[in-house]
Amino acid sequence: MDKHPKNHRFLVVEDEMLVLLMIEDMLDDLGCDVVATAATADQALDLIGAQSFDGALLDMNLNGAKSDQVAQALVARGVPFIFCSGSSALDVAPEFQDRPFLRKPFSFAELADGVAKLNLARV
Repeated sequence: MDKHPKNHRFLVVEDEMLVLLMIEDMLDDLGCDVVATAATADQALDLIGAQSFDGALLDMNLNGAKSDQVAQALVARGVPFIFCSGSSALDVAPEFQDRPFLRKPFSFAELADGVAKLNLARV
């Protein structure tokens, strides 16, 4: 039985274009749909307010600004997410320490494991 989620709608919040493209390809290979991307917190907040997502990948640092406000909006909407960062998991704000964390650069297997841990409902 395939343990990877299929057809889940993802938001990817990432300010580095090459990293964004890599993440999109990996999620596509997992059978997930990247339905929206954002490079800034403001863009992400607008998308979160306007669309529904099954999950999200969230860069912790967007152009030098922390993405905690985006994380709070995702929590408020009940959207599970994974923090992604080149920094340490120790840099995650205390209220989000229970969230999955991927250190960049991460492998396909690491992303697949992280997405599986989001416990997304099967479609």
